[in-house]
Amino acid sequence: MDGDGARAAGAGRYAPSPSGDLHLGNLRTALLAWIFARSSGRHFLMRIEDLDRARDAGSAERQLADLAALGLDWDGPPVRQTERSAAHEAAIARLADAGLVYECSCTRRDILAAPSAPHAPPGAYPGTCRDLDPAARAAARDRIAPRLPALRLRVPEGTRAPAFTDRVLGAQRGDIDDLVLRRGDGTVAYNLAVVVDDAAMGVDQVVRGDDLAPSTPRQILLQRLLGLPSPPDVEYAHVPLVLGPEGARLAKRDGAVTLAELRERGIGPGAVLGRLAASLGLASPGEPVTPARLLERFDPDALPREPWTWTDPAVERPGPATS
Repeated sequence: MDGDGARAAGAGRYAPSPSGDLHLGNLRTALLAWIFARSSGRHFLMRIEDLDRARDAGSAERQLADLAALGLDWDGPPVRQTERSAAHEAAIARLADAGLVYECSCTRRDILAAPSAPHAPPGAYPGTCRDLDPAARAAARDRIAPRLPALRLRVPEGTRAPAFTDRVLGAQRGDIDDLVLRRGDGTVAYNLAVVVDDAAMGVDQVVRGDDLAPSTPRQILLQRLLGLPSPPDVEYAHVPLVLGPEGARLAKRDGAVTLAELRERGIGPGAVLGRLAASLGLASPGEPVTPARLLERFDPDALPREPWTWTDPAVERPGPATS
């Protein structure tokens, strides 16, 4: 795939983290990202978000194989985020040159224990290290040695949280604070990396789980500070999650939830695709489908707005206790 071509046509993407096999919730979001992109004439790109050190060797390859088994395809080779470090650091340097970066020595416990500004959301950074003088900053750096300070964005005074219109959720406005750009261990933070990488890949359509909607205003702020495309030139669609039978986010404790586990139960990729399609109102239960057929039926305005609950029929629930 040619990079200029991606920009001319626009692109959607799916960006899994290689921390294990994809479960039904991940697969459902990937399917939606593919349908959104292909139905709008966009390229569909794949990015392996492998910055976090909690990686599972070989899981990226298994994830790509599972997506292909469902019939999903993508344009060009997958991009690995760890190969993008120079671009991430260049973005941080650009913000630093504008006076928008400062060192932070706070731990998560420090942040939770500090007094918060009125109406600030839980966990919002209270600005403890924002205006330290050089001597106090040096003392804070010595105090946490050999750990290094994190780097935070200095949100310009008077900045309002960006509003955006989500393709699924409608009008949205979230919270912003002095977010981390690079952690103390040297790992670039998700919010910065995703903004830089999406822009470089020509992504103008982001489809992902609705649990990530609250982070979008932060990312839009970074887009604007870095001079990168932002809404309305970038479209966001945050889609409902898949829940387990107890009403919590789907997890391995909920039985067979990955493609490999379902194969062991005699449920192949085609049947999984059918179940996902039925959960989205794109097929009848048990109906054979293909991704191409789903494209013909897709209407984003008709998508379910509520989460889908998965119950593994092969998992036996404990009955009442007997004496």
